[in-house]
Amino acid sequence: MAPFEALYGRACRTPVCWDEVRERKIISLELVQQSVDAVTVIRDRLKTAQSRQKSYADKRRRSLEFQVGDHVFLKVSPMRGTSRFGKKGKLSPRYVGPFEILEKIGNLAYCLALPPRLAQVHDVFHVSMLRKYEPNPTHVLNFEELDVDDRVSYIESPVQIVDRKEQVLRIKTIPLVKVV
Repeated sequence: MAPFEALYGRACRTPVCWDEVRERKIISLELVQQSVDAVTVIRDRLKTAQSRQKSYADKRRRSLEFQVGDHVFLKVSPMRGTSRFGKKGKLSPRYVGPFEILEKIGNLAYCLALPPRLAQVHDVFHVSMLRKYEPNPTHVLNFEELDVDDRVSYIESPVQIVDRKEQVLRIKTIPLVKVV
């Protein structure tokens, strides 16, 4: 059934059918019943298509649940994150934080403890904007070990090698080392 026919209850009149001579029918209960039947068929087909798409989407969906006091990362969108969180560029991190959860609001929203520099940002976020923070000792920076000279700069020195791998190109291999 064409969308025009579903909407108006009759076939679309094209220039091809204008030259046909035929009797005009009076609108009756039969036509009304046909349109009601067509609408129910369309609704049933839409429901089956929606349920099929929902099952596809639910395969990858995971339910996130956080407790008060947990620490989470906050997702920064690439376009709006520039003005809100001060992060710029393509290679900037997609998540900022970690922030502590102060309270659960409803089933899907959480109130976060944001620092004062993010005072212009509303502190309630949907669960889809959050990611659980797993504590990692490499994320903690010890500020006492930094040697600051008179020009307020410091010299970076590697502390620990975290990971090694080699990038294989067509002609050569590049050793990659991740240090903390």
